[in-house]
Amino acid sequence: MGKFVIKKGTNSQYYFSLKAENGQKILSSEGYTTKSACEGGIESVKANAKDDSKYEKKSSSNGKYYFNLKASNGQIIGTSEMYETSAGRDNGIESVKSNAAGANVIEE
Repeated sequence: MGKFVIKKGTNSQYYFSLKAENGQKILSSEGYTTKSACEGGIESVKANAKDDSKYEKKSSSNGKYYFNLKASNGQIIGTSEMYETSAGRDNGIESVKSNAAGANVIEE
């Protein structure tokens, strides 16, 4: 089972990451001004993770692959790590789908 980890950055903003069972980071948030807003972002990931239409598959200028998970309003709620192949990116999406819904939330 995966887990969401909330951290407070040096800029006083809150961030979450979704980690797979093996500890690998598979999704990261942008900054939130409050912890409760960050927790709301986690709930949005859980609500949207199973929906294929919420994933935006991208490639970077350096030839790596990544994806964004979007909320119903189109706002990005999480961005993946960079992957060497499109198949790796697709596996990352599947990992978010399988880990997000039941993931515990911890604070570091």
